[in-house]
Amino acid sequence: MPVVVVESPAKAKTINSYLGDNYTVLASYGHVRDLPPKDGSVDPDAGFEMLWEVGYDSRKHVKAIADALKEDNALILATDPDREGEAISWHLQEALTKRKSIKKDTPVSRVVFNAITKAAVTEAMQNPRQVDMPLVEAYLARRALDYLVGFNLSPVLWRKLPGAKSAGRVQSVTLRLIVEREMEIEAFRAREYWSVKALLATPRSQEFEARLTVLAGKKLDRFDIENQTQAELAVQAITSRDLSVKSVEAKPANRNPSAPFMTSTLQQEASRKFGMGARQTMSTAQRLYEAGYITYMRTDGIDMAPEAVSAARDAIKTLYGADYVPKSPRIYKNKAKNAQEAHECIRPTDMMTKAEDLKTSDADQRKLYDLIWKRTLACQMEAARLERTTAEIASEDGQIGLRATGQVMLFDGFLRVYEEGRDDVAVVDDDDKRLPQIDQGDRLDKRTVTPEQHFTQPPPRYTEATLVKRMEELGIGRPSTYASVVTTIQDREYVRKDKNRLIPEDKGRLVTAFLSNYFRKYVGYDFTADLEDQLDTVSAGNADYKEVLGRFWRDFSAAIAETADLRITEVLEKINEVLEPHLFPANEDGTDPRLCPNCGAGRLSMRTARSGGAFIGCSNYPECRYTRAFGPPGEEDDSGIPPEGKLLGEDGEDKIYAFKGRFGPYVQRGEVTEDNKKPPRQSIPKDWPPEDVDLPQALKLLSLPREIGPHPEDGITVWANIGRYGPYIKHAPSTSDRGGTNANLDGIDEVFTVGMNRAVQLLAEKLASRGQRGGAAKTLRDLGEHPEEGGPIAIMEGKYGPYVKWEKVNATLPKDSDPAELTMEAAVALIDEKAASKGKKRRKAAPKKTAAKKTATKKTAPKKTAPKKKTPAKKAEE
Repeated sequence: MPVVVVESPAKAKTINSYLGDNYTVLASYGHVRDLPPKDGSVDPDAGFEMLWEVGYDSRKHVKAIADALKEDNALILATDPDREGEAISWHLQEALTKRKSIKKDTPVSRVVFNAITKAAVTEAMQNPRQVDMPLVEAYLARRALDYLVGFNLSPVLWRKLPGAKSAGRVQSVTLRLIVEREMEIEAFRAREYWSVKALLATPRSQEFEARLTVLAGKKLDRFDIENQTQAELAVQAITSRDLSVKSVEAKPANRNPSAPFMTSTLQQEASRKFGMGARQTMSTAQRLYEAGYITYMRTDGIDMAPEAVSAARDAIKTLYGADYVPKSPRIYKNKAKNAQEAHECIRPTDMMTKAEDLKTSDADQRKLYDLIWKRTLACQMEAARLERTTAEIASEDGQIGLRATGQVMLFDGFLRVYEEGRDDVAVVDDDDKRLPQIDQGDRLDKRTVTPEQHFTQPPPRYTEATLVKRMEELGIGRPSTYASVVTTIQDREYVRKDKNRLIPEDKGRLVTAFLSNYFRKYVGYDFTADLEDQLDTVSAGNADYKEVLGRFWRDFSAAIAETADLRITEVLEKINEVLEPHLFPANEDGTDPRLCPNCGAGRLSMRTARSGGAFIGCSNYPECRYTRAFGPPGEEDDSGIPPEGKLLGEDGEDKIYAFKGRFGPYVQRGEVTEDNKKPPRQSIPKDWPPEDVDLPQALKLLSLPREIGPHPEDGITVWANIGRYGPYIKHAPSTSDRGGTNANLDGIDEVFTVGMNRAVQLLAEKLASRGQRGGAAKTLRDLGEHPEEGGPIAIMEGKYGPYVKWEKVNATLPKDSDPAELTMEAAVALIDEKAASKGKKRRKAAPKKTAAKKTATKKTAPKKTAPKKKTPAKKAEE
């Protein structure tokens, strides 16, 4: 049986049902190899040689494929039909060849299908080809670029800009878009203007609304009526004159449907209609694709297969009637720049399958499928036919003119099924209104004449939908990367989402300011788009990817070298200079906007913290403690705490203060001195008004964390404290331990009053709520102490089967092993093998730990091993 490899087990299951028992269908579980996160994984001095490594989690999947090839010496690579899918097929072929699972006589073929249906899969199997190396080389170029940018630029950020996490080839350019839009909003100054509307009536007493377009014989522009006085004069001019209809013009108009979905438009519409983020949209679409309901969801293409067009037209005729089917099919031009990477649009695989027919209870899948189904049918339906009417109204002397507009729907066409959403709709278009019968020469009765005040609006913040749209317009990124890029800048805490709008955080502004100043070329929109075009040329087979890398690296490495001698103070002052119009706008009285308003002597400048936060502080710190939020001067702080702090009283020899910090108000014991650089501090809870905090409350806060006592089951301490997410209790040897179990408390007061009985109950409820994932694993057998190094060995019941546990080593039992018959000798052998595979030396158990204490702790809250520190290569992406 030939071995067929796809990415996911869900896809494998569906395809296996189509191919039957004549094939072995296995999943690769995504990319099987990646660049190790270390220096030298891409070597520019060796022709950009790339050192690939099979991931730890992927080894078992590669082994399963290799084992299957022993039974049948034929491999069919059936990964996704895009650049990433081609790369996975190439990686698999390379990895299996390296381990000699693919021999000289092993037939290897590549098949692609745009939909997981029996017909599509069967057709693909009958038309195999070889791996498309130009597509693979385009992938290699992108991966090398992302590695080189991330591994070289991210450390510069870490050293020069504390708190910055990473930079990326597309990530940083996308962040720049959001930051620059925010600065446009902050620099925006609203402009007042007025309009005048009149409620008029025909001779038949039918009312309609018209707006003033001509005043004093002159056609009005938007800002011609600047204030209320001018608006009132305009009202008087209208009311003092008789009005009649000078002309009525009715024009037929058509509205055509939008093209079917491609990746970017699907993300935009799902955001507009459902508020779904780009990542959520793509994961939902992925599940629909793997279930065989829709075609492949990563595509630049908007063309539709001829058989799909016919099926859509048949479905429209059946569901809505022949009047809704146009005489000839609608043809949409493909926007993809590279035909090799273009695919069919995103559409249902069966046009007669509605959302309610899906065999899934997932609400997101049903909503998204319904959206795709409606858009697909609509794109092949008749246009909506309208009649747009414009009535021009004027006074006899021609000094006053008004216009009324409206429309009538003659035939709804595609609008019966679907209408595309809009971004940032502020007002209803006058054209959408319906007018009564109006005839030329009608004298009109003035019912009311109303002036309306308006102010210009700043450009709106980006949503994920409008950001993806802008990225697409600029040529930044590709369909497969939009979701990951938009998600990454949020995960890095460079951007936050509030009411579906993207707002840059302090560290996002700082990273953009730094890169725009020192690496301006590499966050340039044109440069990034041009690089994407070069990579598209590679995938078309018309360019050498190593030449593209060489040109990029020559200039980029020089730019990196130029920053080697930059000092942090120099960088911060440069950012102060760049952001000065934003941070320190000119004062109306002409005084220095950077002069400290508290001490009158220090100079205000931007400061950063290692956490990445930024604030404005006085150069006379610590004598002057004036601070304000990062950004332009705004409303006065309402914390009730002056910049120099507030003395609350004394506790023994210590003075107790309240200060206003850049992360919020806090209380402090003592003063900062050379011998006491970090006096005890505690944040003031959000529920406590800072201006009302007194000495007793401050002392209560400074007494935290509060030790409740030893847990009655294991003797480990239980603590109460206030954390980042509110009041909580912790079951751990100390509050600084990353392990242990945490449980939330109902309110701040409970931190100071909760007793052991209540604490034990909350901790037990927390463990129970975790279920198998977080609760204690069930012990099947206790084997006793390790014969050489001590410490209990037990056989545990795990999610994926029984395993041997000793210290921090968990060794899975072989499939055919019986836990009831496993000997101590066999258990120790499994432990040694597992420890060796992880590259860890076995360590003797600490003699001071008692068995009871260790066992309880391990079972209640298994302590996770610290994750490896992320490197720039891992953090970087497009």
